Amino acid sequence: MSPLVIGLALFAAILHASWNAFLRTGADRLWTVTVMSFSSTALAIPFAFFHDLPAAPAWFYIVLSACLQVGYTLFLVAAYRYGELGQVYPIVRGSVPLLVTLGGFFLANQQLTLPQTVGVALVAGGIMGLSLGQGRAATTSIFYALATGAIIAAYATVDALGVRAAGNAGAYTAWVLLIYGALLPAAFVACRGRLIVDPRAPETWKALGGGLFALLAYGVVVAAFALGPAGPITAIRETSVVFAAFIGRLFLGEMLTPRRVGACAIVALGAICLGYQS
Repeated sequence: MSPLVIGLALFAAILHASWNAFLRTGADRLWTVTVMSFSSTALAIPFAFFHDLPAAPAWFYIVLSACLQVGYTLFLVAAYRYGELGQVYPIVRGSVPLLVTLGGFFLANQQLTLPQTVGVALVAGGIMGLSLGQGRAATTSIFYALATGAIIAAYATVDALGVRAAGNAGAYTAWVLLIYGALLPAAFVACRGRLIVDPRAPETWKALGGGLFALLAYGVVVAAFALGPAGPITAIRETSVVFAAFIGRLFLGEMLTPRRVGACAIVALGAICLGYQS
């Protein structure tokens, strides 16, 4: 891979960890992530009308993906309510390839390669390292983080099927974002009664900025995929787990022990082994 592709993958990893830090620092995280979604909705509108409508069979997947992503958002908010960025984020990121690999093994009878077997052991060991002993993550945050990872794995599978059915990746993505952008504020209203957004408040602009970070992280990794092989790029992006630990220490005042750094590094290495094979 060229230095440019490696740089893009690393930049995407930092951006992905950063927007999670935006969410973690929000006073009201559900409000923060809802306002963050406005950025993606605004960008999706012109794309939705620029492309032809997705093929009819794709609409089931579009709506299901949007609903799953609302569920993912709610569980992620709950995980950050009980746990720190340097604990929750590695568990979420590591559990996705772990669950996908184990699902293929138990449900589709797919045989594990040696790197995948090593990856499963490393991710499981790293998550246990974050979950046990002194300074461990709270049990509630672990539950929500693992559930978040499971939902991410589910909507990734739905998207893989939906894009094929849609016949146009741009149109599919735009409509998923639009429906998600409508459902998430509705979920907020259902939970809180009403959504108040003051365009003059610093928190509003901070949340919108976090949404732009999330969009930029997605755009950067797509650019990397266009220039290099998907497997190694996905693997490099998993270094976001380690970046999250350091961002949590530098900007959120979270504890950063050698044990936590080691556990995050083990999760990242395991995810690399799994992601490279997928």
